[in-house]
Amino acid sequence: MPVTSPANAPKAERPQPPRRGGRGEILVVLQVVLVAAFLFAPPWNPWLTPDFLALSQTPRLAVLAVCLVLALVIGGLGVLKLGANLTPLPYPLDHNRLVTQGIYALIRHPLYSCQLFAALGWVVYSLSLSHLLLLVVAFLFFDYKATQEEAWLTERHPEYADYARGTRKLIPWVY
Repeated sequence: MPVTSPANAPKAERPQPPRRGGRGEILVVLQVVLVAAFLFAPPWNPWLTPDFLALSQTPRLAVLAVCLVLALVIGGLGVLKLGANLTPLPYPLDHNRLVTQGIYALIRHPLYSCQLFAALGWVVYSLSLSHLLLLVVAFLFFDYKATQEEAWLTERHPEYADYARGTRKLIPWVY
């Protein structure tokens, strides 16, 4: 018996694309709003003193540099490994294939992780409580978005569940 894929399945058996807005478009808009809020929020911390800022500038700058390099490496490797599977939407493309090698062997969502690492670097450098709050919100948001994306990937690729059990979601070796 020949194997059929969604592309060559009879019309009645083909999975229907999600309704308008059902591919995660709202999540993408929320992500843009969250990134904009992070970029344009003023730093705020009423307990910082100029002496402490001056004393801690070098270690804060070092953490920022490390986090930005990590973000660039993780994000760059993620984009390169995804190749033609790259989409701004969390819903998988019709022609997608499951990517589990490279950076994806270490974390399942490097394109979300890189944003969190860059934000963490800025939070440590600026010591801004407003940015810390936005980082927590971003972590919760990306965790939710990744969970939704994983549900769709599991529908498309049943082997995704085994991959997810052995690979961290957002933070290598941690979560």
